Formats: sequence, C-alpha cells, structure tokens
Amino acid sequence: MKRIAIEEHFLTQELINYLCSRKEWPRWEVIKGETVDRVYWAPSFHMPMTPVLKKGLLDLEEIRLNNMDNSGIDMQVLSLSLPGIESLPARDGTSLAKKINNEVAQVVKKHPKRFASFAAIAPQDPAAAAGELERTVKELGFKGAVINSQIRGEYLDDQKFWIIFEMAEKLGVPIYLHPSQPSQDMIKPFLVYPALASALLGFSVEAGLHAMRLICSGVFDKYPGLKIILGHLGEAIPYFLWRMDNMWIMENKWIKEKDSNSPTISTALKTPSQYFKNNFYVATSGMFYLPPLICAYLALGADRILFAVDYPYESNMKAVQFMDSAPICDDDKEKIYHGNAEKLLNL
Repeated sequence: MKRIAIEEHFLTQELINYLCSRKEWPRWEVIKGETVDRVYWAPSFHMPMTPVLKKGLLDLEEIRLNNMDNSGIDMQVLSLSLPGIESLPARDGTSLAKKINNEVAQVVKKHPKRFASFAAIAPQDPAAAAGELERTVKELGFKGAVINSQIRGEYLDDQKFWIIFEMAEKLGVPIYLHPSQPSQDMIKPFLVYPALASALLGFSVEAGLHAMRLICSGVFDKYPGLKIILGHLGEAIPYFLWRMDNMWIMENKWIKEKDSNSPTISTALKTPSQYFKNNFYVATSGMFYLPPLICAYLALGADRILFAVDYPYESNMKAVQFMDSAPICDDDKEKIYHGNAEKLLNL
C-alpha cells in the first residue's frame, strides 16, 4: 500500500545560523561544553535540541530516505519546523522564507517521487507572504504553505491576513496550520510546568484555539474553497464538535431572545461542525492512538484524514505500524495513506 506522509519537518543551516545570531527570542543557543542546544521559542521558554534531532531536521536526503525506505513510506511532504519564521521581524522572515524555499526546491527537484513541499511564508508581511505562496506554487511546484500558528501574538482571523487565504483559494492549495507555543498573552499559566507549553498540551490548545478563531471569523464564508490542515488528528476539535455546535446554537438563541444588544458568538453563517467538515482536513501526525483516530473517523469520515508522522520528532515505523493495525477497511486506509493527499495536493 502506498504511503504519503504529509507533516514531515526540516530545518536549514542558514536558519539555525540566523537564530544563533539573535539576542532576542526566537533564538538558538549553543552552550559550550554541552551537546544539547537550547531553542528559545519565548522569552522564558526553551526546548532542548539534541544532536540526533538536529541531524534529523537538517538531513534532507541520505538518513531521511533510508528511514523512509525502512518503514515503507513512499513520499514525504516537507514543512519548516518550529521555531519557524512567524516570530521574526517581517523583513527577516520574508527574506529567509524565500531562501529556505529555494533550498528545499532543489531537494524536491532531485527526488520528485520521494519529496514534495509546503512553502515557508512569513505572514508578518501578508502581501509578501501571499506573493511567496504564489511564487512557490507556480514556479517551484509546492503544494501549499505551512504556518506555525500565531504570528508574533496575532492570529489569522484578523482580516489583514486574509490576502494569504485569498491566494490559497485562488491557487487551489491548502494551508497547513501547525501548532506553536501559546502566545505571550496566554503562556504564563503553562510555564509553571514548562513542558505543558509544548506538545504535552500547549501546542494543541494553541492550534485548536487558532482554528476556532478562523471558524468564528467568517473567513470560510468569504473563501468557501479554502482548505486548512490540522495535525494531531485535529487538535481535539473532532471530539468537541457536538458540544461546540450545541453551545453555538444555544448561545446565539439566548442572545437573540434575551439581550439583542449583546454581540453574537460569531458572524459566521454555519455551525462549527459544518465548517470543520467542509474546510478542514486532519492528519495523524504524532497521534498514534486508536481512540482519537476512531473519533475523527466517525466525526469526519475517511475522506478528511491524512497520514502523517511528524518526522523526525516521531518514528516513521511507529506511525506505519499504528495505521497498518487500525481496524479500518482497506479502501479507507488507501484514502488515508495516499488517496486523500494525492487529491488535495495534486500529487
């Protein structure tokens, strides 16, 4: 069975060098005498970067391809890893995005049957980000863009960013909304136990919030063809869809009947589940656990689920073993493993 993994990460040495040169966050700190680097994603929050993980992120050919072969993965769709470029000054982020995309394009060109890529873009400059998305899709053959969630504390429901969505819809490509650490306005309670701010909990909280802000904003009414991909089987949203719809309807009804002067929950025309089922895909990245897979499968159907690993943070082999053993019919596994990605990304 063919396997296409769609959330597979990399870094470039140029980006690491730039982050090492910074005094403010995000920055990369190499500590003399220690083998583990520190990557500061926020002023008081850093994550360790081990030599093995760093090597896995920087390698875009030999080690990666061997690992794919050994686990039976035919293709990876590459995307820039955290800390990304969304927290950088706009000028630096825009410049680095173009350099990173050009570098990755050479790898894709060399191995067109093994790699495709999402573009790195810097939404800090929305017009430039839309332009880079257009360039990478039309000239480099990229399959969409990845945005590592909040942009210097701002969220994409702000209409100044919608030029990016307009371009994505026009090009017929998705935006992969990848998690990041909670923004500075919400990170403090997590940092009492710092690991909570990362993949343990904070990533899903932050990305789920971001997705719901998009739903509330009405962006999918303006751009009904826009497609958003969420990793980790939807950042818990499939689990909450019924409750979200129920409260959405009840709150708006209460406001209409009891307090017509209060603002409604949203100006959006549909319920959260309608937007989620129409405009979102979820990926299996980093979530090799049957209950949430079955939840997403029942809530959304096989047509909205994409196979992913979250390499090199997660194991290719574990991801394949999990999906192979899932109690889902072969026709639906074909969709999840490769068919949906081929259709959505025009592979």
